[in-house]
Amino acid sequence: MKSLRFLIPIVPIALFGVLVWFLFRGLSLNPREVPSPLIGKPAPTFTLPRLDDPQKTMQREDFAGRPWVMNVWASWCAPCREEHPLVIDLARRVKVPVVGLNYKDRPGDARNWLERLGNPYAATLIDFDGKVGIDFGVYGVPETFVIDAQGVVRYKHVGPLTPQVLRG
Repeated sequence: MKSLRFLIPIVPIALFGVLVWFLFRGLSLNPREVPSPLIGKPAPTFTLPRLDDPQKTMQREDFAGRPWVMNVWASWCAPCREEHPLVIDLARRVKVPVVGLNYKDRPGDARNWLERLGNPYAATLIDFDGKVGIDFGVYGVPETFVIDAQGVVRYKHVGPLTPQVLRG
């Protein structure tokens, strides 16, 4: 036992070193790069009402055979307002539909918001209770997904879109 006494001061120092390494490693990560288990996998299935006509629904299969972009947003979301002009520009420039997923919002507030700021979406779907957002792994709004023609999620961006992200 006497021979192991020299380890007593070394163990706390080693544990502190490991803790410092994890801290610096965590600080060097980009908070916008949130790994998504959906990348490379089929987008979750859904059937949701449309914001413009809640009697009509859309589902993932409605986009089969063509790529599309899904932008998750809400009228109560300040960063969504910040990115909105870029979503409008994206919808004008790309040759794929940009679909809005209105997340945990009041439909009337969402409609007013789009009327005031412009509507870039080919369709806006209402995710009132957030269940579809959960299926997509949404951490918060805004988030943007790129889904290919086979229905596979190819990209996820957490946070507001920026000119750098759109160029990139």
